[in-house]
Amino acid sequence: MPKGSEERTSARREEIVDACAALYETMGFRDITIRDIGAKTSFTRTSIYNYFQTKEEIFLALLQREHELWSADLEALARRDEPLSAEQFADALARTLERRGCMLKLMSMNLYDMEGNSRLENLVAFKRAYAGALQAAACCLERFFPGMTAGDRQTFLYAFFPFLFGVYPYSFHTDKQLQAMALAHVDNAHYSIRELTSSFVSSLLRAFPQDRSAGSQEGARGWPDSE
Repeated sequence: MPKGSEERTSARREEIVDACAALYETMGFRDITIRDIGAKTSFTRTSIYNYFQTKEEIFLALLQREHELWSADLEALARRDEPLSAEQFADALARTLERRGCMLKLMSMNLYDMEGNSRLENLVAFKRAYAGALQAAACCLERFFPGMTAGDRQTFLYAFFPFLFGVYPYSFHTDKQLQAMALAHVDNAHYSIRELTSSFVSSLLRAFPQDRSAGSQEGARGWPDSE
């Protein structure tokens, strides 16, 4: 760890992560090098090794930050005063992911490389951020669907979070992928991250009773159809 104030160290790390994020908007994970990242910072490339030992650690820090930002949006959603129907909640939850394209892309394409080539302490920091997002999502469910039990919430989360690993590839295609699908006569129905997520969450919520206090008959019917 480099010498200096905690604030300076944090600022340097953020600058490195910012540079990585900017490159990732136009370049592929495998094409980006530490030299490329260093060229976009205000200090020498070799100084990066004072903060991160591998390119994958930088990307993992970016993914950690993305999860922390998403958790903040989920926490803001949970603080909303007005009640939400299943469809309204599904759309609100989907909207929190519209700005997390970088997070979804990294999760679906590069997670194993990042985790496999990062030091344990960095991986632990990321896992804590991931756990924070799980907890924030659980709080949203508890806030808007009090009829769900702890088991219901766990069932929802264990379906929803794995779903997130596949959203990005279904929402974004390269020109080469589009050409291949056309030649293979594969239907290319385009859906956005928001559309895919909202539809999935709405369907998933219908598996759970709206209000267990209303009795076993209501629980057997599940979510009523929307008008």
